[in-house]
Amino acid sequence: MAEMTVRKQRPKHLALNQIRQPLPAIVSILHRISGAGLFLMLPFLLFLLDRSLGSADSFQTFAAIVGHPLVKLLLIGLLWAYMHHFCAGIRFLLLDLHKFGDLQPARTTSRIVLVVSLALTVIIGVKLW
Repeated sequence: MAEMTVRKQRPKHLALNQIRQPLPAIVSILHRISGAGLFLMLPFLLFLLDRSLGSADSFQTFAAIVGHPLVKLLLIGLLWAYMHHFCAGIRFLLLDLHKFGDLQPARTTSRIVLVVSLALTVIIGVKLW
């Protein structure tokens, strides 16, 4: 009875702009967002595939759609989402095999995922623009 438990004052609201996530958490969050984005944009990508393979007229429609600068920007974003999701997926497979799970290797592999996914996006995006 001599011991008294001290209760820590908890905030009444959660200030999301003040929370600092570590880099591996940011990569994990981006992995989920990129996967959801790719899933949600799948009908649009299938529409573009259908337009590109249908006939000569439908290919002209495809070329007109893909030629628009906003669509190009959207496709570059989807390219980044795919590259990030792919690279982060390989990282998570390695983590499941108990490789690079310590603090410093986890931070290093997170940096590698971000750099490689951005580099691949730039390289492939320049080729396709």
